[in-house]
Amino acid sequence: MTTPSSTIDDFRRHLLANDRDVDRTLEADQRRVETLRALEELKAAACALQAELAVDLDASRRSQRSAAGERAERQGRGVTHEVALARRESPHRGQVLLGMAKDLVAELPHTLAAMREGRLSEYRAQLIVTETSGLASDLRSAVDEQLCADPRTLDGVGTRRLAGMARRAAQQLDPAAAVRRNRRAVGDRHVSTRPAPDGMVYFSALVPLVQGVAMYAALKKAADQVVGAGDPLGRTRSQVMADVLVERVTGQTAADDVAVQVDLVLSDTTLLGGGTDPALVPGHGDIPAEIARHLVAHAVDVGAAWVRRFYADPSGRLVAMATNQRLTTDGLSTFLRIRDQGICRTPWCDAPIRHDDHVRSAAAGGPTTEANTQGLCEACDYAKQATGWQQVVVDDPSGRHRVDTVTPTGHRHVSIAPSPPRPARASTTTAASAGEQRFRAALAA
Repeated sequence: MTTPSSTIDDFRRHLLANDRDVDRTLEADQRRVETLRALEELKAAACALQAELAVDLDASRRSQRSAAGERAERQGRGVTHEVALARRESPHRGQVLLGMAKDLVAELPHTLAAMREGRLSEYRAQLIVTETSGLASDLRSAVDEQLCADPRTLDGVGTRRLAGMARRAAQQLDPAAAVRRNRRAVGDRHVSTRPAPDGMVYFSALVPLVQGVAMYAALKKAADQVVGAGDPLGRTRSQVMADVLVERVTGQTAADDVAVQVDLVLSDTTLLGGGTDPALVPGHGDIPAEIARHLVAHAVDVGAAWVRRFYADPSGRLVAMATNQRLTTDGLSTFLRIRDQGICRTPWCDAPIRHDDHVRSAAAGGPTTEANTQGLCEACDYAKQATGWQQVVVDDPSGRHRVDTVTPTGHRHVSIAPSPPRPARASTTTAASAGEQRFRAALAA
């Protein structure tokens, strides 16, 4: 019997069977361009099929759970996570994809057809879904027909222009819906951070348009005054704007003097021996060793250093903690966030940890130990409680904490805790800064 997986493997091998063409003629270039176009159309068609399959999975799961007498509000729990795991995406992205799929199948048939025909990518289709959300079903279908029924309508149309066309059409058909969407959007205002390369971080704020423009204008005005008067530090206008933002938000007189505790996990070699192993800021990722030493030394210099000690055995495993309490203690909760590096343990999920979860539930006798606990985001913690989901702790050759998740369809997904900084094997010494020397003295005290 031929399975979908074996069919896909055969197709992939067939697709990649031919060696790359070493011909450097114009005719060969024409074939390359035609193949690029064909593959792009194939990707769009595959995404259309994925959308239909996701809708069918959701309908099937709800039907099964309804027949079993499960409450209506629980029947769809976990389906978005199944979609996300199958597509190797985060649970949040899985929720977006499933919602988009339902909209395409139910209300945007021409957009879905354009995807099936390879004329519209998944990303561009999502723009149409987003810009028409909030419209009544018949009006949404009207925009769908206006934009996608005729292949010539979107021929040569760029992504930004496509979003604008969908937005204008929606506002013309129902101006009140645009107002309602704006009011909902104001309720979604928030501040967030995400890792950036080279030990930096992106600090973002989603705020109403007028407020955002006013904030930027205020920062620019302050920077213009500093640069215009001749900044003694020689900073650019953009650098001054960033520093002013930090100072005004934190209340500090200098951006570098922020006295906020940051968990910084690094090996003894990196801290004191001039090692090159990166340090770790849970939830944000690795930072270069030299930058980590500078952060520690500067924190000591300004009197803002806190020391969290996490020890690892020679294989790199953090020392375990345990408690007899039903809820995790503050120490164990912090330990989990360090061990799991601040990120939800569900495969492909990038969300920050919100819940200290028992792999084997406490109701089933699962102990509150480091081995039986993991850090999860809120959505993943609720999803694993859905009917048919199972999780178990498994010994892994790496020695690191491993959790295997089995979905209702029997598919297994493995989550292994990331490797922490290793302890020193041999001591190497380098000259230490004054801040590092004081930090060593503090450790010895």
